[in-house]
Amino acid sequence: MSRAARDAASISTTRRRFAVGAALAVTTAIVVSPAPVRAQAKYPDRPVRIIVPFAAGGVADITTRIVGEKLGEKLGQRFVVENMPGAGGIAAARAALSASPDGYTIALLTNGTAISVPLMKNLAFDPLKDFVPISSVGIFDCVFVTNAASEFRTLADFMKMAREKPGALNVGTINIGSTQNLSAELFKATAGIDFVIVPFRTTPEAVVGLMRNDVHMVIDFPAALKAGLSDNKLRAVAATGPVSAKVLTGVPTVAQAGVSNYEVTSWNALYAPVGTPKEIVDTLNRALGEILADEDVKKRALDLGIETKASSPADIDARMRADIDKWAKVIERAGIAKQ
Repeated sequence: MSRAARDAASISTTRRRFAVGAALAVTTAIVVSPAPVRAQAKYPDRPVRIIVPFAAGGVADITTRIVGEKLGEKLGQRFVVENMPGAGGIAAARAALSASPDGYTIALLTNGTAISVPLMKNLAFDPLKDFVPISSVGIFDCVFVTNAASEFRTLADFMKMAREKPGALNVGTINIGSTQNLSAELFKATAGIDFVIVPFRTTPEAVVGLMRNDVHMVIDFPAALKAGLSDNKLRAVAATGPVSAKVLTGVPTVAQAGVSNYEVTSWNALYAPVGTPKEIVDTLNRALGEILADEDVKKRALDLGIETKASSPADIDARMRADIDKWAKVIERAGIAKQ
């Protein structure tokens, strides 16, 4: 073979090698490069956990399950309620905060969370910094009840006796620092009367005390007192806010009964761990707005003494902050030791 032929063959071989190498490089780039136009998976694409800081079967649990069921129908994935009761909601908050902030673990926070901030020595989480609000779920309030056989037929009757005999009357609530207990403390301060607040372990124990006349009034949520009210053994004399006054026809609010500037309205809301993408928070907020306006959901919740109410994240954040401030003052004035 001539030198010219050898040179031509060498050039041809080099060109083939270059062409093969280039083809391999292109193929490799196609394999390892992500598809630039591939859309992100729509949220949610797997089940979502809702951590509830109360035991199963209570009003908060049942309400959350109703809402979770409807969220599942609306967004096409299961919303699974996990109950993690414990003082201050610490166990529930820790469980939620230990998860990735990806929208697949959210938590129920309440006015009880706001109370826990000034009440607990070591809360172990900050609801204002560690969570982002999604929306309120509902509002509800307490009712003041007396023994139907007693002389206290109205709240005015009770206040008249309390003024005539300071410290002689007893009011039963559940544990110190609960919404019910602090509602009694706020009533005492706002009405300017003196009575003894007696804490019980459970609502049934407080009701037994009322039937025995060991206490003269009990403050609790309507759902917890439903049996006694239905049997006409208990008489509702006032509601701490407008919801119970609406549920219990003809019952005035404490303010309407003569104690101006008194109102205690409890609330439940869904929150997500801080860092959860805004678009996910917005998706949940929009869905909750539609769900909580549904007539069936509203009726089922009202049967539990809860008025469904959606909100903007900013509104529920403002409410949390206001309640922390409000209950801090009540706790300080009452001299309740940090727990």
